[in-house]
Amino acid sequence: MSTEIVHTVPADTSLQPVNRQAIVAAAMAVLAIVGLFFAGMAVIAVFVVGAGHVALNQIQQRSERGRAFAIGALVVGYGIGILSLGSALIFAFTSAG
Repeated sequence: MSTEIVHTVPADTSLQPVNRQAIVAAAMAVLAIVGLFFAGMAVIAVFVVGAGHVALNQIQQRSERGRAFAIGALVVGYGIGILSLGSALIFAFTSAG
């Protein structure tokens, strides 16, 4: 009975493609940040969060790069969401009386 040892070589991450959904999420995050100051387009942050989560899932399944883009987009998306919620609560409580 022989025992064979198989050495696995880690895949070179520089050869893996960057996940397109992560790039889209990062681009939408930039647009949402700009939208905070112009034209009230911060609503895009909702889509940024969705695209960021989808990108993270695809990156894990496909062993692609772009995790930093996806996480950055999620931070921006959730950050804008928290700011929007706080702003709405402040407006609701200060304008009620």
